[in-house]
Amino acid sequence: MNLMTKFRLSLMMFLEFFVWGSWYVTMGTFLGNNLKSADQEISLAFSTQSFGAIIAPFIVGLIADRYFHAQRILGAIHLVGAGLMYLLYQSGDFSGFFPILLAYMILFMPTLALVNSISFNQMKDPAKEFSVVRVWGTIGWIASGLLISTLGWDSIGGLADGMLKNTWLMASLVSLALGIYSFTLPATPPRAQAKGGFKLSEALGLDALSLLKHKNFAIFFLSSILICIPLAFYYQNASPFLTEIGVENSTGKMTIGQVSEVLFMLALPVFFSRFGIKKTLLVAMLAWAVRYLFFAYGDADSGVWMLLVGIALHGVCYDFFFVSGQIYTDAHAGQRFKSSAQGLITLATYGVGMLIGFWAAGQISDYFLNPSGNHDWTSIWLIPAGISVLVLLFFISFFKDERIKPDTNPN
Repeated sequence: MNLMTKFRLSLMMFLEFFVWGSWYVTMGTFLGNNLKSADQEISLAFSTQSFGAIIAPFIVGLIADRYFHAQRILGAIHLVGAGLMYLLYQSGDFSGFFPILLAYMILFMPTLALVNSISFNQMKDPAKEFSVVRVWGTIGWIASGLLISTLGWDSIGGLADGMLKNTWLMASLVSLALGIYSFTLPATPPRAQAKGGFKLSEALGLDALSLLKHKNFAIFFLSSILICIPLAFYYQNASPFLTEIGVENSTGKMTIGQVSEVLFMLALPVFFSRFGIKKTLLVAMLAWAVRYLFFAYGDADSGVWMLLVGIALHGVCYDFFFVSGQIYTDAHAGQRFKSSAQGLITLATYGVGMLIGFWAAGQISDYFLNPSGNHDWTSIWLIPAGISVLVLLFFISFFKDERIKPDTNPN
């Protein structure tokens, strides 16, 4: 892959995740502050990600893989997305906001697979080349958070003036730019095998269900769904939590999680090869429990270090579980189920697991809402910490350690 192609793909990744990070981190704060939404409404808004993840295989498997070039679909989606983001910028209440957001996420979630497909199509050795391109997506997410805090949209004064709504306008403009830019990206035609007979089970990844006959993989699969329940608490509640307790420029501080994601991504191959899959996954689950304990007992004054450490643990939580889990899934799937197995695990985690988690986070947050309008955050964060410990105990009890053989997973 030549330098210019690498630059073009890296810019695509940067813009893709800049758009997502522009609004996703602060949406909970925006809904509570600007639209005066209840906790259950905020959880419903975040659950649109899960609905999108469940529907995404239909769009990618039934349309992108069979009929159109991936870069053209990516461009069309982001152009439509720019219009939907602008409508969200103009929304004045949750009833008008939610259906637009749902339509947007059903369109957006497939783009995460499309940018990967476009990238892989230009690479001779994805195992070595992809991480260099993908890391610019994380940098794009970081850049959007730092820009929001630099402009003061998430500060006390900015919140009072309702400036957080500008995140939707920013996302709209960048989505428009990405939509236009996508049509200039290298051609990624439909897969050759898509011209043959169509099987719905293959498009949805359901043929990979046969992997669940392996006890170890079945335990991993169930643990992946369960651990996404506490994960949803972080995505949904972290920004409102930090804002409510008085942490200034919280969006910028939350980018520490993405910085750590980059660092631990580099450390993962060494840890994985030395300690194996079981210990790697256990470290991730333990990190989840520790993170929520730090959130439960930290504060915006002398205990702010606990909050920052909890945010920084995101790299361990995400990389050591999800990325190593993708490697483990790939090793069990083999050539036959390589794509469908990844689709199935994504549907189960971002779809089913986080859908349950967003619902639970909304119910629990509302239960611990004080008459004064503030939350009992200590009690709220102790619940996902406890869930993480239970999943950890379940996994350590039933999952048998195994080594990933190089000939099973050549990457």
